[in-house]
Amino acid sequence: MRRTVLIDAPSNLGLRPPAPGTVPGCYKLAGALREQGLLRRLGAREGGVVVPPRYDLGDWREGDGDFHAAALARYTGRLADRVEGHVRAGGFPVLLGGDCSILLGAVLALRRLGRYGVAYLDGHGDFRHPGNAAVSGPVGAAAGEGVAQITGRGQPDLTDLEGRRPYVRDTDVHVLGLRDADEHRPELTALGIAHTPVGEIRRRGPAAVGRAVLGHLHKPPLDGFWIHLDADVLDPSVMPAVDSPDPGGLLTGELRDLIGPLAASPRCVGLDLTIYDPDRDPEGTGAVLLAGLLDGLFAQP
Repeated sequence: MRRTVLIDAPSNLGLRPPAPGTVPGCYKLAGALREQGLLRRLGAREGGVVVPPRYDLGDWREGDGDFHAAALARYTGRLADRVEGHVRAGGFPVLLGGDCSILLGAVLALRRLGRYGVAYLDGHGDFRHPGNAAVSGPVGAAAGEGVAQITGRGQPDLTDLEGRRPYVRDTDVHVLGLRDADEHRPELTALGIAHTPVGEIRRRGPAAVGRAVLGHLHKPPLDGFWIHLDADVLDPSVMPAVDSPDPGGLLTGELRDLIGPLAASPRCVGLDLTIYDPDRDPEGTGAVLLAGLLDGLFAQP
């Protein structure tokens, strides 16, 4: 039986400020879920906190590349060390973000260990990179560049740490839950990066899609796979407390059915949860929902 390890990764370095002079509140995600008794409910071991650098845009301007790049690179290496240590010891890390850029730490750790895939559950394609700026706009916020960065597209100080670009190969990623009209779908299709939008998930059935993706991620030569779960994969009717609450997302039961086969696989080596912002959720209903979801997926007897 795998040993779940709960690790806080409360970095908000990959998001733009929600308003001038403020910082993104997703760094409070971990605390909000721990308030729900998540450590006890999962029967998890305590993995501690990987403390991020200060959120400070300084004199960054559009056109300078990704903001916080140097801080993100340092943080990615430290988070990778923590994840790698637990995976090597037989642990199953559950990372509580934070924004989507914490995924860089997980995939760098796994790249050190072998060849791993990623099931990328997100309401967006997250494929902004310098080569498609005419369509997507200039790079800047790493949290909107996740799939591009983990597959080696973007500035080398984030995409080629330790000379390990790409951390994940195009053929080893499957993006799930992006909206049907996502602007990045044509490029993902052209590159052969697998993706299944919400409409197709509903037509085929979430559990059936989850099993199909699992079959893909089980194929050699993959050594295993990681799950990235962005709370904005859910529809704003059930999860409005995110920075980009776009309509047309999955409902809670659909997400549970989709992720269930992946989470149950012995080849799944960990998960990160990102983007939920307690500052946008004064009643805490989003924390209750997400803690319940993780409890149902990963609780130890």
